[in-house]
Formats: sequence, C-alpha cells, structure tokens
Amino acid sequence: MHAGKLVFAQLTEHLPLTTFRRCVAAYGGEHKIKSFTCLEQFLCLAFAQLTYRESLRDIEACLRAQREKLYHMGIRSRISRSTLADANEVRDWRIYADFAQRLIGMARKLYLDEPFGVDLKETVYALDTTTIDLCLPVFPWAPFRTAKAAVKMHTLLDLRGNIPAFIHISDGKMHEVNILDQLLPEPGAFYVMDRGFLDFERLYRFHEAGSFFVTRGKSNLRAKRRYSRPVDRSTGLICDQTIVLTGFYSLKGFETSLRRIRFNDPKTGKRLIFLTNNFALPALTITELYRCRWQVELFFKWIKQHLRIKQFYGTTENAVKTQIWIAVSVYVLVAIVKKRLNIAASLYEMLQILSLTMFEQTPLNTLLSQIQGRQSDTELAKQLNLFN
Repeated sequence: MHAGKLVFAQLTEHLPLTTFRRCVAAYGGEHKIKSFTCLEQFLCLAFAQLTYRESLRDIEACLRAQREKLYHMGIRSRISRSTLADANEVRDWRIYADFAQRLIGMARKLYLDEPFGVDLKETVYALDTTTIDLCLPVFPWAPFRTAKAAVKMHTLLDLRGNIPAFIHISDGKMHEVNILDQLLPEPGAFYVMDRGFLDFERLYRFHEAGSFFVTRGKSNLRAKRRYSRPVDRSTGLICDQTIVLTGFYSLKGFETSLRRIRFNDPKTGKRLIFLTNNFALPALTITELYRCRWQVELFFKWIKQHLRIKQFYGTTENAVKTQIWIAVSVYVLVAIVKKRLNIAASLYEMLQILSLTMFEQTPLNTLLSQIQGRQSDTELAKQLNLFN
C-alpha cells in the first residue's frame, strides 16, 4: 500500500498558503486567536464542500471519526461544531473572498488559451446574476420579497475555462444592473449580458473604455435606422443595422451609434434583437457570442448542484458569505488541479471521486487519471458538464 500523503493534503498542496496568510493578516483574522486558525476553518469547510456534508454536526462527526489523520490534513485543533459556528460568525468573510480572487487569478492564467466556441483572440465575459432563496425569519438581514429572503450572486464568467473573474454577493433587493458600476471595463474585451443589464448610461462607460458589449434589445426600444448592411437570410439573419437611439433618456445616456442585429433562431423559431457597440465582427459571430452566454447559466446550475451553497452552516451574513466564498475557492482549486495535472476527466467526475477518497493515500494524478466507465454521449448530453 502506498504510504504517502492523504488525497486531501495533496489537493491542498496547490493552495498558495503564503497568499492566504497575507489575506488573514490584512483583516486581522487571527487577532487573539489561540487555536483553530483561519486556515483550519478554511480546510474544514473545504472538506465539507468536497464531501457534501450537510451540517456542522455532520462535519464534526466525519472529522472526529478520522481524528488520527487530521494532523496530516493540516488540522491541528480539536474539531467541534460550536468552534466552527463561532469562527463562521466572527471571522471576516473578506479573508476568504480575497483568497478566492487570488485563486481565480491563478486559474485564469492556466486557462488563457482554452477555446470556448467562438474563434476570437479577445477575452469574452458572460455577466449574469443568480438568486439563492433563504427563509426570511432565519435570515432577516437578506430581505428579498415581503415573505422571502435571498442573496444574489452576481458573476462575471470568463468563457475561457468557465472561471469566474468577478463575483459580488448582495442581498436580494439589489438590482442586477447596479453591478455594472462595480466592474472595471477591460479595453478590447467583450461583455455578453441579457436584457436585465440594459442601461445605456452605464454601458456607455464600457464603450468609452474601449470595451465591447453584446446584449438583447427590449421591445420598447426607440431608435432610428441610419444604415443597413446586406445579410444572408438563409443563415437566420434578418437585418444588420446601424441605429441611433431616439428615446430621451437613452439618447442622453448613449449618444453614439449602436449596431442592431435581428436574428430568427432556426432551432426555436424565436426572433431575437441584439445590440452591440462592435461594428467589426460579422453579424453571425455576434449571435454566436450571445449563445455562449448560456455558459454562465450552466455555471450557476452546476455549482448549485455540486457545491453546498443552498444549505448553510450558519445564519449570519458573515457565515453565509464565508461559505459561498470557500465554495468558490474549492471550485477554482479543483479546476487548477485539473489543468496542472492534465486530467482528462470532467470536473464533475473529479469531484465525485474526491468525495470518496479524501482519507486515502493514492497519488492524486493516479487516482484521477484512472477514472473508467465514462458515460455515453447521450447520457453526457443530459449533464451540466464543464471542463470537458
């Protein structure tokens, strides 16, 4: 039998621990802390994410059952649910948010040349928001509707590798369009978003920065056609026009010309209207870019199914945000390991294997490279697959 490191320890070897300690120091995370450090808290919650633990009692029972192996996992303190609950409530969630952003930076470099379905050299982002429903009496700090609470997860997804480049967590009352104010436009990059983000004054800031956006037009859009380009109607394109906004507030917010593309989707029969400030790409490429926006929807569905962000280990705002950011860190960590070890298996398969082997001592690359019995193409088409 191989007498090496535990699978969990091999996985966490890929964490930049020096960076983590800097994040802890920046927010005074271990001020007057004698035992159960921020790193141990992170490792316990990362273990819970990887093994699908449902509660603090569940985490405590599983880790205490393997007490003799905890030292080799990097956990030196005694595990109890009260200690975990106190840590989740008190220790600043921004420690784990900043650390997740560092991991995201590492992952994006690894997936820099990853294809995403459209032949473009520029960076393409998909922007969207998902709502995580909560119980209002239990989470009163996150009001959403009259008798309902929720948190919103605003995500800017880099389509090269499906790595979240930006995440903001807010209560349910924050409208998704406000997240545009917090984004720093990247010159030359494409931002693909749905109609919920259609605010011409905010989009003009992206235009001035040299960024491009692709979005859907609303039915009440008031505009005047200036020029029409020829299109091949057999492809589904109806028209490709240069327009000027004529609405009072829209024209005030976006004074320059826009490009309007009407497209009849041959698969659904729906007639779609796309708006963009890019006049160089072919019209069909613009429609393909918007089609790729669906990747962010798959990302939300995927993490809700395979990570613990719908049931929470604490009820305070700090505990909820800590859990979500550690879940994001685990997602990105597994993506980093997949790329560094050149694992052919999907992220879903990796998580399933890791959930059962945390306390084994098999070399990680051997464990993940020997995944057999892959599903048929028909079965795979029904799955929310990322990193195939």
